Amino acid sequence: MKSILPILFLFVITIDAQQILPERKRAEVVDNILKDRFDNLLPSLMDNTGFDMWILISREYNEDPVLKTMLPATWLNARRRTIIIFYRNKEDNTIEKLAVARYNFGENIISAWDKEKEPNQWNRLMQLIEERKPKSIGLNYSDNFNICDGIVKTDYEAFMNNLPSDYKNKVKSAEKLAIGWVETRTELEMIIYNQLIDITHDIIAEAFSEKVIIPGVTTTTDVEWWMRDKVTALGLETWFHPTVDVQRTTEELGNHLYAFSNRPEDMVIIPGDLLHCDFGITYLRLNTDCQELAYVLKPNEKTPPKFLQDALKDGNRVQDIFTNNFETGKTGNQVLKKSLEQGKREDLRPAIYTHPLGAYGHSSGTTLGMWDSQGGVPVTGDYPLHENTVYAIELNTTVNIPEWKRDIRIMLEEAGFWGTNGFRYVNGRQTKLLTIPRVKDHQGN
Repeated sequence: MKSILPILFLFVITIDAQQILPERKRAEVVDNILKDRFDNLLPSLMDNTGFDMWILISREYNEDPVLKTMLPATWLNARRRTIIIFYRNKEDNTIEKLAVARYNFGENIISAWDKEKEPNQWNRLMQLIEERKPKSIGLNYSDNFNICDGIVKTDYEAFMNNLPSDYKNKVKSAEKLAIGWVETRTELEMIIYNQLIDITHDIIAEAFSEKVIIPGVTTTTDVEWWMRDKVTALGLETWFHPTVDVQRTTEELGNHLYAFSNRPEDMVIIPGDLLHCDFGITYLRLNTDCQELAYVLKPNEKTPPKFLQDALKDGNRVQDIFTNNFETGKTGNQVLKKSLEQGKREDLRPAIYTHPLGAYGHSSGTTLGMWDSQGGVPVTGDYPLHENTVYAIELNTTVNIPEWKRDIRIMLEEAGFWGTNGFRYVNGRQTKLLTIPRVKDHQGN
């Protein structure tokens, strides 16, 4: 921990209260995080899932998604065919990290292949296996978790064809080990995650303000591209294109897809609109995913209408019901069912479609509903909740607005952490509607 914290305070770009690291410092942070994960997290994951050897095989530009999360900061891709071996000796409490590659895999994983001594890469891999005599060998293949299905057909066949017959029955899917690696967040990562969410909130707050939106002129598409440009200017990336949509008195409520794919583009934003965005960034190999709401004030309005403020409270109530039902070992489907039933008993109309968040935006781990699978999600929804995991708490509730003579949908999404002390939002959640413009007092504050 001591080696990395000073790095977090060397900044060159600032967005409100948060500062963004230059590339060199980002690389130091990434490599320090990887070292911590390899040395302190991976051994327990291998013990818990029953593997003493984990082998990852990738070729350049066709990387296993799990191996991609392990790349040294200065490696943007694998090189040639890259093979990584993790060997766990539980009795000696050691873990070997070896690369059957022409180069060291950064500073954390050393090369164990001298091509001049053994020209054939597969032969060298088999030598390393036979020297260690593993009881269980994990490979990344999975029917249901896409991120954990990284070994390609040709590499799998080559591996099995070269593997001595005594070890063939020891090869198993490393699905649970791969999920554990991808979904588990360390203490150090959670310090950083707070900053990522804060940056995300700051960008949304600026996008949904008079700095960007001129009612009657600015369109929803203008705001979407402003968000993309803002992220690029900060030296960051988005992992999906932002979306902005409008609900207003003259529009019928569409289905859930309306906010994401069926909405009209270039809608001119006008006073009285309820705006909604879906936006996320990638930074330091972590991802965010947030949905927030804003109201465009009409002339002489100082606050959003009470019926919209109350609708947001209903959305917050659904969040509370849902996250209060989190329990280690419960499956996503169990938590989903209990939460939906409780929400309906309270005369709410909830929909929950929460996904793991972290190394990937739609990551591996426990799925808690999908927008079109409110009765439960086979397999991924049967995966149990584990501690030290982050989720995009994504959901909505439908609210009838008599003043508008229609239903609206309050759609919310915030990063939440599930740990030994229960649930917490990584960097808070929206409990008040943003307003356009921001209301100032007579002194301009």
